[in-house]
Amino acid sequence: MPKLTVVGKVVAKNESIELVKSELLKLIEPTRKEDGCIEYKLHQDNEAPTVFIFYETWESTDSLEKHMNTDHFKNFVSVVGSLVEEIAIHKMTTIA
Repeated sequence: MPKLTVVGKVVAKNESIELVKSELLKLIEPTRKEDGCIEYKLHQDNEAPTVFIFYETWESTDSLEKHMNTDHFKNFVSVVGSLVEEIAIHKMTTIA
């Protein structure tokens, strides 16, 4: 089964950049310890500091689904709901 690549984009409201960043950083350690997590890296756009991008590699779709049902992920979603303009998740498979 091919690995799953995920690019997650979170766009914070201007007044919430630091709070959203803090909540995103809280996801990193517990997520990297999850079964099935191969790579989990957070980036912040140099030109648009409201934009955060996660680059993730998972062993499978099941691994990602388990991640999205963890307490730390659910807590993140509940805390930042009103602090963000956009959340987009792109699930991809390497083709070349």
